[in-house]
This record gives sequence, structure tokens and C-alpha cells, in this order.
Amino acid sequence: MSSTALPRVSAVRNVRLDEVGGDALHDVAIDEAGVITALGAASGAPIAEGEVDGRGHLALPGIVNTHAHVDKSWIGHPWQSYGGEGGTDGRIRHERARRDELGIPSLDITRRVLAEFVRFGTTALRTHVDVDLGLGLRGIEVVREAVAEYDGAITAEIVAFPQDGVLRRPGVLELLRKAAESGVEHIGGLDPAGIDRDPVGQLDAIFAVAAATGAGIDIHLHDAAELGAFQFDLILDRTEALGLIGKVNVAHGFALAQVDAARRRDLLQRMAGLGVTMTTVAPLRLPQLPLHELDAAGVRFGFGTDGIRDLWSPYGTGDTLGIAWQYARSSSLVRDADLRRVVELATSAGAPFAGLEPAGLAVGGRADLVLIDAENAMDALVRTPPRELVVGGGRVLYAA
Repeated sequence: MSSTALPRVSAVRNVRLDEVGGDALHDVAIDEAGVITALGAASGAPIAEGEVDGRGHLALPGIVNTHAHVDKSWIGHPWQSYGGEGGTDGRIRHERARRDELGIPSLDITRRVLAEFVRFGTTALRTHVDVDLGLGLRGIEVVREAVAEYDGAITAEIVAFPQDGVLRRPGVLELLRKAAESGVEHIGGLDPAGIDRDPVGQLDAIFAVAAATGAGIDIHLHDAAELGAFQFDLILDRTEALGLIGKVNVAHGFALAQVDAARRRDLLQRMAGLGVTMTTVAPLRLPQLPLHELDAAGVRFGFGTDGIRDLWSPYGTGDTLGIAWQYARSSSLVRDADLRRVVELATSAGAPFAGLEPAGLAVGGRADLVLIDAENAMDALVRTPPRELVVGGGRVLYAA
């Protein structure tokens, strides 16, 4: 793909806006820099060259995938049967045993994953990329190349992710430092207690690298209940002590939904004060992060797809709006305000996870938008219909 393959649009015409409601049609004007310059009632004029007719579809802000693994899929290969052992450590071992055979990571696979994301309306993402002694920083280089082919039409932040542990694999910590020095936006970690069996040691090490390099932290935390909550405490302590306010994210964080209400309230209040955010893939069979409690505390969170069709699981489509549906359904959310809020979390509210302002569809905002044949945001969420048009930075990424 080259930038010339993504046609620029000067306007998306005749669309409906959820916040306005009804059948009123609007035109969205876009400048050469991919910024929305005007948004008003449809003019009714003929569609000119460089403009797109929205045909009355609902326009939503671009979808933001806040937790992806674009380097790990077997998409494009023949069907891969699930194998190996269950559990986090078992899946790690299985992946390490087979990834070279499947050419993971590869530029072709990463291109395919990004194309699926785009087809489902993703215009911005945060992706974890494996860093370990077998791969070095090769996966980061692959992902950077694949994203660069979009020439800014999609935006992506990278997390250098030590999938196989940090302290238990001597040399990984230095790789994280090199990744941060090379410009990745975040470094990661994985279950400091469950994987490295040394939560204080792992977190001290990761936070020291972040403090020294200016990188953010985005840490996978699967450990459950009070063990997980204890690690939340350790993360918050280090965020405060090192002044990493607004630079730390906890992915998954199942424990937050598993501890009692008082313990959760205290954690959320402290997280809000330190700007610690969360991302979720809305896992089935586990309690969901509580929407109203996170919002009331002021803890920002977003949705992600996790891996899609990889050696961890054959499931996954790349549809973040589908994950938002799963979250809403599993949380028994049915009221309009809640459904609309879930869509907001999957779109404009997720933008900071990809380094963008949460402008949404507004004058001065980046022209990231998705057209869907839906009545309103609630309808778009509960039906998750196909995306009709996806525009990123003022360029057509996908058209049905």
C-alpha cells in the first residue's frame, strides 16, 4: 500500500449525526491536512469531484482499538487448530514453539491484521508488540513498517510487550530499554506475580525504565481478586512516587471487578487522582469492569480486540465495535444513555490511547469517521452492521 492508494476526500456529504438525531442531513468538509473545517446542514448541491455521498448513513467518529496485538495473528495461513496447554504460561509456551513455523511476526500478516481493523472502522489503535530474546525488536520494526504504509491515515501507538516475562528472562529488561529509546510510546509488563513471581521486582524494573526514558507503561494484569488488587496498589505507589501521572495503563485488570465494592472504590479514587487508565477486551465468563463506577470516579477506559486468530485462540475478528457490544451485553446495559456512552468509549473517548485528542466529529478535529447504515448510536451498537465507509485523516481507508 502507498499513500497514493488512499484517495483524499474534501467532503463527506449527506450524513446523519447521532448527537443531532432525526433524519437531518449534514455535510462534513475536510481540508488537505485531513482536518474537519466545517460541519453543517447538507447543501443539497451535486456531489463534486473529491467528495463522497454519505447517502443518509449515520456518521460516527473513527473507532479506536485500545488493546491490540497486530504482530501475532496466523491470519492468511490455513486454519490452525488450537493446541498446547491452557493458562497464560501454557499459551506463552505454545506460541513460542510454533511462531517461527508460521513466520510470526511478518509484514504480510501485520498488513492483513491492519486491513481487517480498517474494514471494521478502526482509524487509530494502540498495539502491543512482542519483545523477547528470540525476537529482539524485530516485531516493532515490522509493525512500524506496516503502519507507515498508511502514511498517517491511521495512527498507532506501540507498546513493547515482554510476553514471556521480564525478570525470569535475563536480557528482556534491556530490550525494553532499547525499545523505549528507539521511540516506542510505551513499555509493558505481564502479571508481575503470576509470571515473574516477583511483583515488586518486576514493577520496580519497568517503572525505572519508564522514568529514565519518558516512555509510558501499559501492563497486562490477569492476576485475579486480591492478588491482582495488591498489584494495582504497587502500580499506583510507583506511579505516584516517580511522577508518572497520566502515563500508566492497566490492561485487563480483572481483579478490579472481583474485589468488594469498598476496595474497588478506593482503588478507583486513587487511579483517577493519578490518571491511571484501563483497557478491556470484555472477556466472557468474567465480571466486566463497571461502567458507572469507572465513570463516576473519572477513570478513563477503552475497548480493544486483543489478538485475532492467533496461537492463543482462534477467535477474534478485529471489530472493536463488536467488543463494545460484548461489553454492553455482558454488563446488562440497556438504557440509551449507557449504550451511547459505550459507543463513545469505542470511538472519540478512546482517542487518547492512540495519542489523539478526543475531538470526535467537530470542526478542528481530525477527519476520522465511519459511516454505518444505522438509525443512531444505540442501533449501531446492538446490531453492529457492516461499515459502509471508513475515512482516516481525510482519506478513504475502506469503502463497501
